Formats: sequence, C-alpha cells, structure tokens
Amino acid sequence: MLRVGTGYDVHKLVENRELILGGVKIEHYKGLLGHSDADVLVHAIIDALLGAAALGDIGTHFPDTDSFYEGISSLHLLVRVSDLLDKYNITINNIDSTIIAQKPKLAPFIKEMRANIAQMLNISFNQINIKATTEENLGFTGNEHGMAAQAIVLIDMPSTTPTYRSGSL
Repeated sequence: MLRVGTGYDVHKLVENRELILGGVKIEHYKGLLGHSDADVLVHAIIDALLGAAALGDIGTHFPDTDSFYEGISSLHLLVRVSDLLDKYNITINNIDSTIIAQKPKLAPFIKEMRANIAQMLNISFNQINIKATTEENLGFTGNEHGMAAQAIVLIDMPSTTPTYRSGSL
C-alpha cells in the first residue's frame, strides 16, 4: 500500500550555534536554535516519514523535554525512525525536500546532505532529492531570522497499518 507523508520544520537563527543541515556542518555566522542540533531538513523528513506511516510525529518520539535528546545529532534520530520503519516492513520509495534559507548558499552542500540521509535510511542516493530556495528577502527566512524545511515522502507498507503507541521508539 502506497502512502504519502509531509513534514515541515522551522528553527530560529542565532549566534554562537553551529549550522547543521542534512547532517552537514556549514560555516555560517549563525546556527539554528533547538534542543537537538536543530537540523530543520532532517526534522522535516522525520515528520514526513512518521506521518506517512501513521506513527505520530518527531515531538512525540523525541520530546524536547527529555534531556537525552539535548544536542543530539538529528541523523541519530533519523536512524531510529529508519529502524521503526524496518520493524513494520515499510520501505521508502522516495523523498523530496526543500530548505528555505536566505543565506548561506546551500548548493555546494546538497550532494553531501543527500548522501548522509540516504546512508542513515539505507536507501539509494537517487531516492532522495534536496532543493534549496530563498524567499527573496521576505518574511522571517528572507530576513535571516530563521530557516525552514519541507519534505514529502512516498512509502510502501503492508496493508495492515501499525498501531502507534506513544514512546514506541
């Protein structure tokens, strides 16, 4: 049974934080504020995958009230989601995502982001697409107050839907 899921995440840009996108450390004068590494791209993909499988959302599985997740790499969270999908025999057909950020230019980093995410999910490099766009200096991303990401996924899963229980990861 084919199912589609979407994900969206946003984080504020602040000084004295590393900028991590798709598991890639990018030199920039600001980074994203969050409980984990605040990787908006990976967070959007996690929510899209969990949503497609009807398995809740990132906040339910990895709450920002749990000190265990403080500063954690979002790629580690992605691996845990991948393990959950494997448990239910769910396969990922493809992922398409967009990062919304005024600066820095992200094109030089997209290939590495794709490779990181494909590796964590045990999928082919060609099953994931990442795009980056600006908002032409409009809104909070255009004014460099934050960054956002959107993702859509297509999964294939057995016709029996898993029963989601809080804390199932």
